[in-house]
Amino acid sequence: MTPIRRFTPPQRFLHWLMALCILAMLFIGVGMVSTVAPKYLTLVSIHKPLGTLILILALIRLAVRLRYRAPPLPPDLPEPLKLAAHLSHYALYALMIVMPLIGWGMLSAAAYPVELWDGVYLPSILPLSDRLHTVLWNAHYYLAFLFYVVILMHVAAALFHAIIRRDGVFEAMGPALTRDKVGPADRPVVPLQRSG
Repeated sequence: MTPIRRFTPPQRFLHWLMALCILAMLFIGVGMVSTVAPKYLTLVSIHKPLGTLILILALIRLAVRLRYRAPPLPPDLPEPLKLAAHLSHYALYALMIVMPLIGWGMLSAAAYPVELWDGVYLPSILPLSDRLHTVLWNAHYYLAFLFYVVILMHVAAALFHAIIRRDGVFEAMGPALTRDKVGPADRPVVPLQRSG
């Protein structure tokens, strides 16, 4: 039996930590567009440092991914699905990095401070510009919907591999409890024995 090749422990830890952060961020984002002050201000005060944390974690995760790579996809996975898997991962990494940067730039263009915690602020990265602020606000808003779609596709693909194909892809990023399982392609074929 060949054990499933898994992501490294740092990769798995970063994946699940970021999943929690991004899920929280998406709910906070929905709350921000559907509420008014003072709850809006509370959500914004969480949104800014959480976005900064996601950016930092995404950059660390990208460095770890480049260092350790990813386990290979199952050889029997159709080529269009392999391509979709690669493209969706590029999209996820791009959005995890670009979304916080756009938010930071948008706030900089409007001269809104990005406070991480009491008295600690990020520097402004763009000049003051109402036009630029509007462009970046729209980009941040619409890319958030794209982020939702990509995340839903990612979850659907994970469930497809876990429930339908059972090919070890889900277990590669799953909890350590699944480390000894093997996928169908790894199971040895045992010939039937004829009696008598």
